[in-house]
Amino acid sequence: MTAIWYAGGRLDRAVRLRREPERLHAALTTPRTQIVPLWRDRCLVAADTVVRLGGVDSAWLPATVGDPVFLGIDGDRPLFAVDLSGVPEAEALRATGAERTVDLRRLVQHLDPAEAAVLAYARGLCYWHRHQRYCGTCGARTRSVEGGAARECAGCRQQLFPRINPAVIMLVEAPGTPARCLLARHAGADDDAFALLAGFVEVGESLEDAVRREAAEEAGIVVDQVRYVASQPWPFPAGLMVGFVARARGEATRVDGEELVETRWFSRADLRARRAARGRLGRPDSIDRLLLQTWLDAEQD
Repeated sequence: MTAIWYAGGRLDRAVRLRREPERLHAALTTPRTQIVPLWRDRCLVAADTVVRLGGVDSAWLPATVGDPVFLGIDGDRPLFAVDLSGVPEAEALRATGAERTVDLRRLVQHLDPAEAAVLAYARGLCYWHRHQRYCGTCGARTRSVEGGAARECAGCRQQLFPRINPAVIMLVEAPGTPARCLLARHAGADDDAFALLAGFVEVGESLEDAVRREAAEEAGIVVDQVRYVASQPWPFPAGLMVGFVARARGEATRVDGEELVETRWFSRADLRARRAARGRLGRPDSIDRLLLQTWLDAEQD
């Protein structure tokens, strides 16, 4: 089965430990502890390896860095993340012994899937903390609590939790035979760059409703049967991708001209030819690859 990147992994999030400040502080300074540093959502890399630092000696931390965020227990190692975004990149590199900063999505194919899941989790949490320093209700400053799993407002005492933005991504099948699926070209994409339909879930909408609405809005197509396949964390910065297969009632399409500029029905033979020519189908780290491959494997034309 095609892997779903950023999902799974071996990390124990150790919820109880988050709520025991003394034990959590002790965990930060054990010889086994490791700390994942990030800089403006980018990994710090040395010799083609993502940097992890020991927790015993925190002298490397710049004075402006906020509280480390507890990620969980990796085997027998407490694991934390720290956001170095408040200092210049050169200082972050010098403090951690890194050679450069790299976006996680450019590294992912060279990582163990469990490591990719940890780094995505760390990236999402650090981004959220950096953008939730003030309460949206009363405007007072917030502070990290429960090891970074939440923030608390200093004014109204409201607890704030990391935001997740769900989105649906769908493989739309044509009715009848031969079997075909719908791909679309987005505005600004290359002439032959086709992808699955996708979009964010709106307030008061089920996931299945979002699939039907996005198909109608973007491609002018009505779908009825909607079947869940799998989901994927997508912390870029705070998404959750939920994958579906949907069955269209008809084949006529009408693009919106804003997000999409072209749609095309592809047979399984067409997709296999594209995969042979390009070496892959879909983004290397995205759930669209799973949806396409699952559809290809479902039946031979």
